[in-house]
Amino acid sequence: MIDNSCTGQKPAFDLAAQGVLHHGPLHWNLTAPFLYEHAIRRREGEIGFGGAFVVNTGRHTGRSPRDKYIVDEPGTHETVAWGSINQPITPAQFASLHQRVLAYLQGRELFIQDLYAGADPEYRLPVRVVTPSAWHSLFARNMFIRPPHAELNGFQPAFTILHAPEFHSIPELDGIRSETFIFVNFAERLVLIGGTRYAGEIKKCVFGYLNFVLPTRDVLPMHCSANVGSKGDSAIFFGLSGTGKTTLSADASRTLIGDDEHGWSPRGLFNFEGGCYAKVINLSPKAEPEIYATITRFGTVLENVVMNPRTRMPDVDDGSLTENTRACYPLDYIPNASDDGLAPHPQNVIMLTCDAFGVMPPIAQLNAEQAMYHFLSGYTARVAGTEVGLGSEPQATFSTCFGAPFMPRRPTEYAKMLGDRIAKYGAKCWLVNTGWSGGAYGTGQRMAIGHTRGLLRAVLDGRLANAPMRKDANFGFLVPESAADVPADVLDPRASWQNKKAYDETARGLTRDFEKNFGDYEPYVDEGIKRVAVRAA
Repeated sequence: MIDNSCTGQKPAFDLAAQGVLHHGPLHWNLTAPFLYEHAIRRREGEIGFGGAFVVNTGRHTGRSPRDKYIVDEPGTHETVAWGSINQPITPAQFASLHQRVLAYLQGRELFIQDLYAGADPEYRLPVRVVTPSAWHSLFARNMFIRPPHAELNGFQPAFTILHAPEFHSIPELDGIRSETFIFVNFAERLVLIGGTRYAGEIKKCVFGYLNFVLPTRDVLPMHCSANVGSKGDSAIFFGLSGTGKTTLSADASRTLIGDDEHGWSPRGLFNFEGGCYAKVINLSPKAEPEIYATITRFGTVLENVVMNPRTRMPDVDDGSLTENTRACYPLDYIPNASDDGLAPHPQNVIMLTCDAFGVMPPIAQLNAEQAMYHFLSGYTARVAGTEVGLGSEPQATFSTCFGAPFMPRRPTEYAKMLGDRIAKYGAKCWLVNTGWSGGAYGTGQRMAIGHTRGLLRAVLDGRLANAPMRKDANFGFLVPESAADVPADVLDPRASWQNKKAYDETARGLTRDFEKNFGDYEPYVDEGIKRVAVRAA
């Protein structure tokens, strides 16, 4: 029999204020050892070699963007960019499901974490995560910033997540597409998550909340990683999944601010999170030693990573459950991580793309208008093996602001904020291709990570800014004519293709994709961005 009492620091502002009544045992702000014990008792997962907690999320091995909804009410009606990403529901729909989630939680053992989102005390958001799952509570504790013990007693959440992974909606009753739901209510500062065990939904709904509220406080929320050099020279790295954002920012010679979500305020950069959520499929102990070391550490949560049944060693090369295998660990598991999650205004803004068509150069310099254009575009390419249903040919994908599913406001609002900051603080901007060279996916080869790291070093130490440049005929940006340790034919993608005609045809096809995508934003941007937009040859 479990004692129905608090097993951690309980704040004065308890769950009754949020409608959670007649519950079972409550566990407040437990640390990792206690959460491990509960998770094992509840058979929620297994312990891997070295001590990581290994879980299987079942049917959902990634986010369900088509199951996310925002309540359409006076505060959001004119400010949210409604559409297929930001889908509206009525306050009545939210209230109905909210009451059923509360009823579902009655009598259940619950785990509560009171945490901060945002390293800068000026802008941080107190977040409460309530869940019947011990390992999801550990995930939340890893991902967000853990308040000092003395601050927990007076903790009052500005935003609460009621997480019910095993509870399913009734689509016919709730007026939604499936039994899975992520309901966001900005007015009530409340999120409901159900029908999915994938923990990334918890992380991303906090990010989405910050993306809505922070612009009103003159903070640009960004889906990016960030690091800083010994001289205070910080850099941000935008990029979608698979572009190398986490890997390239975890540079042993620089201090890691964070790997995924940051704010750019009048005071500088700050991390939103206290942890990392790294994709670990085919993780290399040689190329990515800092991240690889986390997969066998106590406290790390491994999602859908297959273990060797005899040794329980995680097999990061096994994608039989999903290609989207993940490791969630506290930021301080990375040896060179920042203690405070803060950095000065960035000197370099780097946008990463994985161009599987093999037509973009490994690096290009962007002016401010081009930076806003490519920020709005958010281009990368998907290839077979990364998503169900993809054929053998690459597919261009555009995710505006490098994070369309998490951006409630109109993309042009975020782009304008980025452009204003680039101009005000004099940041240099770069587009870096970590994709293919010498041909498209299936013919060419993946860009060598050593070449990419070498180019980034030249960017960050200032050498590349003064290199001779040529204008790219297809995309209009400037490309270095030479760079240390990178062959000339790699810098010039056309020269790396044996079949020049095939290169020209492929490049024209990609420029058509860019032009078509930009049509959604062109009416809302100024003439400067229109002038630098990629046009089909």
